[in-house]
Amino acid sequence: MALSKKDIDYIAHLARLEISADETPMYTDKLGRIVDFIDELGGAQTDGLLPMAHPLEMSQRLRADEVKTANERDRYQQNSALTAQGLYLVPRVIE
Repeated sequence: MALSKKDIDYIAHLARLEISADETPMYTDKLGRIVDFIDELGGAQTDGLLPMAHPLEMSQRLRADEVKTANERDRYQQNSALTAQGLYLVPRVIE
């Protein structure tokens, strides 16, 4: 797929990049090759292949879901200037 200068300018705008007119041909070539490679990958034969999350037969090591620390909210709130019913009170910022 051939990309035009307009395509490159649009992509640069979306990415919030400022590219000069001298750089446009370089980006046109490089991005065009990337798009061509993606098109080539789309033509690969994948019939009969199972999707996999990892190329090796591995399982996720999981730890036991255990509480390791106690709830210390009251101790933490002692450092706050304003609290009420277990909540931190902050100044109103929207009127």
